[in-house]
Parts: sequence; structure tokens; C-alpha cells
Amino acid sequence: MLRLALFQPDIPQNTGTMIRMAACLGIGVDIVEPAAFDVSDRHFRRSGMDYLERATVRRHDSFAAFDGWRRAQGHRLVLAETDGKTPLPDFAFRPDDIVLVGRESAGVTAEVQAAAEASLHIPMRSGLRSLNVALAAAMVMGEALRQTGGFPGRDGTEAEDGHPETR
Repeated sequence: MLRLALFQPDIPQNTGTMIRMAACLGIGVDIVEPAAFDVSDRHFRRSGMDYLERATVRRHDSFAAFDGWRRAQGHRLVLAETDGKTPLPDFAFRPDDIVLVGRESAGVTAEVQAAAEASLHIPMRSGLRSLNVALAAAMVMGEALRQTGGFPGRDGTEAEDGHPETR
């Protein structure tokens, strides 16, 4: 199952938005601590709304703890960053990938870059720095789901209302 990892997120509203997206699309989320806010903060809850209870979120105390867990589970770590090696349209996703996005203010550390098996970027017009992290995560995860056939309901097992189809 595809997963989205958030490395030490800075902005609760972005985190809530990404968790909401993940809940809607059936993507697991990993939060690599420390976050710059308390995940029970009211702004975080407001942006995630009632979707937070519908999401599968795993918290990790550190990058080392997250990296050990994901290696033991056999997940490939794909780093989405502004200077990633492969353009998003050229990247080949696998169903067991974890896509990691960095901090809004600082990206990721050298340790994280070294641990990633692959990196990608979203091609943009020259002279512009970056997209909002939640928007970038949505674009990347949408492409990953498209490539892997992972959108909910595509295999006929779940209707749009989240209940099993009867055919």
C-alpha cells in the first residue's frame, strides 16, 4: 500500500490537508517527529476536520525510527523535493512506495537524502521556487495512485461512499 510520509512538518494546516487527502484516497500517513506543533492543536484539527479519525496515521519519534520501520516493512523511500533527480512524469512508482515530503521551511536533512532510494521533482516554470507542500503531495500521490491502480473503487471493491460494492 502506498504511503505518504511527512518529515518534521512545520504548518498544521498543511499537515491536516495532507491527512484529509490520504483519508479520502486510502493512503497511509507517517509523521516523522518532531513536528513544529502539537498534533492536537486546534488549527491542525480544523484543517483535517472529521477526516482525521478516518485516516491511518503512524507517528515516528525520529527519522531513524521511521527509517528502521520502513526498511523492516520492505518499503522503498521516494523523496519528493524541488531538486529531485527524476521529473514526476518520468518516475515509475511501485505499490509499496513511501513518498516523503520535507519541512515547509527547510526541506529534509542530508541523512534523509542519503536514505532515499529515489528522488523526484515536479517540473515547473523557471524562476519559481516551489509549490505548497500539500499541493505537491497531492500531485505526486495522484500520479502514484494512477500508475499503481490504487485509486479507491478502481477494482470494484469499494463504492464512492466507502461501502463495498455489490455486483
